[in-house]
Amino acid sequence: MTRARLAVGFVMLLALCAGAAGAGLPTVVHEGRTYVELSRVAESLKSRLEAPADGTQARLRNGTHVITLTRNWARILFNGTPLALDAPVVVRNGVWLVPETFVAQVGPKLSAPPAPAPSPSPAPATSTISLEELRSRSYPSFTRIVIETSAPLTHKVEATSGKETRIRLLGLSGAAKVESINDGLVDEARLERAGTDALLRVVFEGPAGELRTSTLEDPPRLVLDFARPSETRAAQTAGPLRTIVLDAGHGGHDSGAIGPGGLMEKELVLEVTKRVARLLEERLAVKVLLSRDGDHFVTLKDRTSFANRAGADLFVSIHANAHRVAASEGVEVYFLSSEATDNAARQLAAAENSVVQLEKPAAGRAGRSEIVRTMLWDLAQAEFQNESSRLAETVLDSMTQALRIPTRGVKQAGFYVLGGAAMPAILVEIGFVTNPKEERRLKESKYREEIARAIFSGLADYKRAWDQRARAVSAPTPPSKPSASPGSR
Repeated sequence: MTRARLAVGFVMLLALCAGAAGAGLPTVVHEGRTYVELSRVAESLKSRLEAPADGTQARLRNGTHVITLTRNWARILFNGTPLALDAPVVVRNGVWLVPETFVAQVGPKLSAPPAPAPSPSPAPATSTISLEELRSRSYPSFTRIVIETSAPLTHKVEATSGKETRIRLLGLSGAAKVESINDGLVDEARLERAGTDALLRVVFEGPAGELRTSTLEDPPRLVLDFARPSETRAAQTAGPLRTIVLDAGHGGHDSGAIGPGGLMEKELVLEVTKRVARLLEERLAVKVLLSRDGDHFVTLKDRTSFANRAGADLFVSIHANAHRVAASEGVEVYFLSSEATDNAARQLAAAENSVVQLEKPAAGRAGRSEIVRTMLWDLAQAEFQNESSRLAETVLDSMTQALRIPTRGVKQAGFYVLGGAAMPAILVEIGFVTNPKEERRLKESKYREEIARAIFSGLADYKRAWDQRARAVSAPTPPSKPSASPGSR
């Protein structure tokens, strides 16, 4: 046998070995793509899985290897190095799913010997991650600590003991830093050197808060939310979900986005909103209120104030997207947060928020008042951020499955229209009117009905989960059997 044939045979053997690890794993189809359950992948690769159903990140640990996965991203971090996937990681009904090719991509890397240490040189070229900013913000139910860095960061929660939680930030360089917080939950966040890494010590004033982490990009940020022990992350439901406010974006002299064929966002979203309202009233037996039922202008503040006065359980704002790149397509759902997912989310929020200029064109000192208003609204909605995120995921899953169009994911940004809502609140972008192909579809009555049915289905799924939790909270505790006492026979 020639050397060439031996080489070809060896390459084929490697490919077979890489694929064998995933052979026989059951597959599921999601949005036209083939996926496998991450838990089964972990078993196949003999790796330890950390994948909270309601989290934004999951991890596979195999010896010294750490693979970090982020929901709705088609990129993972393998020991801190980005690696592109064939399709985004998704979570469906609380189950983490990865592309079918994931095992073949990652398996060989797990079994590969560690790279040899580079020989010392007078001026080694090192790739370091530097700290851009350490900041914090206090909310009624949790404290948020944000670590902004020069590049994506891999982290590891090392321990929570007593009044301290320690988080290792792999490869983070820079000087030590202390952020004094003193908000009744967190005393301080102390960043220290730990060899080639950094160690963040979060010191609590009392019992340690429950930690939830998420990573954002553009710029790269690690967001750490510590919940107060007395708070619960679930919605404080006193009963079944009864009232939903639907908010059709723009209206009146505010046309919103306008497509190349003349489609106006204000007209499109009003019709879709009315269709969703009809479906909800007919099939879900809930009270539905519209922030506007005709072509008239409503200020951003008045939209959520209306929902608050009505004692609504949910606030859903429906919009259509626009982008300078005509090929931009797909649906996305937002919830309110002071930390935007990325620059695109930040720009979209700024575009939607520019409506305030149509409310009071001659208003003076607007800059300072808007900053104050944004902070107050952010504080109000923070109580419902976890539920808003859950609602956004449910509605987006329903839309992408029903409409068979690209998903742009669940994102977060500082939308004024969501601020101040004393209930879970989301903003749905149903498509791009600036995309000629999408605009043609959005003009069709049949497609508008499909969109409305998809949004309705997501809200129905969320209501079922809400009511189930409400029943569990209100269910009476079975009385314990009384202990026998003398003479009680």
